[in-house]
Amino acid sequence: MVKPPSEYQPKPVHWVGNSKEALSGFPEEVRRRVGGALWEAQIGRKVPYANPLKGFGDAGVLEIVDDFEGDTFRAVYSVRFAEAIYVLHAFQKKSKRGVATPKADLKLINQRLKRARRDYEQWSRSEKSPSR
Repeated sequence: MVKPPSEYQPKPVHWVGNSKEALSGFPEEVRRRVGGALWEAQIGRKVPYANPLKGFGDAGVLEIVDDFEGDTFRAVYSVRFAEAIYVLHAFQKKSKRGVATPKADLKLINQRLKRARRDYEQWSRSEKSPSR
């Protein structure tokens, strides 16, 4: 049974590094599309335009690729954590060669995923502490 929207308990979104600032510089239409994908992730769903990022072993790291007026914008987020969504990176792809995510960006995403894991462990412990 599908719950009505009022019954959803959306997961919080955590931003890693400068991902929020980078996303805020995207064109409004791209920001809306990314925001829609993040909302769907927060309520446990996935939009068709969010695809697993290759090289991360599973569908826990997703990438949104949006072409807008000849430019390509990407946002990467993780749904690996049970109680939160982590936005790992947002960037405009500069290279016109191929569709692959540049190696420097993949390295940064991997570093931020490790940081997100540490943050999530701390955050989930604090959420479950009796003082809350």
